[in-house]
Amino acid sequence: MTVLDSPVLPPLFDLASRGDATALVLGDRTISYAELAGLVDVRLAELGTVRRLVLLECAHELDPLVSYLAALRGQHPVLLVPKLDGHAARRHHERLIASYDPDVCITRGTGWDLEIRHERTAHDLHPDLAVLLGTSGSTGTPKLVRLSRDNLVSNAAAIAEYLRLNSRSRAATTLPFQYCFGLSVVNSHLIAGGSLWLTASSVVDPGFWDGFAAAGATSIAGVPYTFDLLERAGTDWVAAPGLTQVLQAGGRMEPDRVRSIAERLGARGRELFVMYGQTEATARMAYLPPHLAAERPGCIGIPIDGGEFRIDPPVGDGRVDGELVYSGPNVMLGYAETPADLARGRTVTELRTGDLARQHDDGLFEITGRCNRLAKVFGVRLDLDHAERLLGD
Repeated sequence: MTVLDSPVLPPLFDLASRGDATALVLGDRTISYAELAGLVDVRLAELGTVRRLVLLECAHELDPLVSYLAALRGQHPVLLVPKLDGHAARRHHERLIASYDPDVCITRGTGWDLEIRHERTAHDLHPDLAVLLGTSGSTGTPKLVRLSRDNLVSNAAAIAEYLRLNSRSRAATTLPFQYCFGLSVVNSHLIAGGSLWLTASSVVDPGFWDGFAAAGATSIAGVPYTFDLLERAGTDWVAAPGLTQVLQAGGRMEPDRVRSIAERLGARGRELFVMYGQTEATARMAYLPPHLAAERPGCIGIPIDGGEFRIDPPVGDGRVDGELVYSGPNVMLGYAETPADLARGRTVTELRTGDLARQHDDGLFEITGRCNRLAKVFGVRLDLDHAERLLGD
């Protein structure tokens, strides 16, 4: 158990000193950084001075965001979980409760409820542990990615730098923030003194773009499916008033679509940032400079500031490309599969991405497949990435 009379470390986000600058827009309500800092102080007092494991249900609402910021400031490791709005989500939630026995749960009931399950703590919590995020695995004991404050700060700062974020940058919350991409949008904008338009609307909901303009938002973030929806909607979304940046990650988007969107945005003086990352790297590992998006749409670009790639030589199977390996200050501490793992420090120093890659003569990296995406059918070796592209076409 650790008792904190006051935070030992400086605040992760410098909220109070930004004063009257806008931090959040929620419908007709605008919340300044100073007001947000006051709300965080109130929630921090409720969390107490004993360092505890906090489970937080995420939603694009004020209370969960305040709770997240308060947990970080108070050095309470926070386990971010999806909204409990379906059977699968509730079963996942129950597994996490059973597996990790959180000390505090913040979930939505009639309002947002803070349940103290342990007055002290049921765990030995490593001092570097800040955030726990789920992986793509859904069976067995829930597997979590352990992230530190340094992971969060370094990645948010690197993202803010290459996106050139500032006080005029305002992102729409188009992705859930228990997802590393959505969380990186929150972290990078707040660390840069930008702001967030908190909305639960989909990009194809009626009124989304009117709300976007009314909120003074400047950017959206999406996975490939987001852009599938936008393109199918048949609206000229790239011309939306106020839009200056479009961020894409969360999987490979077809080069033809990347080129098309980049060219349409570029014709209006707007930018498309294609990015590459994994939860195990906090969020981002690489980005494609927007002036290259139309010219080199198949590439993931260059490493973020402070990060490095290497490509391990291929072994067998007649492959030409090798595995992409990443190192940098945003590489996770390691995985957690049991509560005992919450006491562990760093167990990982580099990230083996599982992706096959090549580096071009101009320094740009390109993902060419997955290391484990080969199967044998009736003795014939089948490249599943190639089969997926054919089926997609």
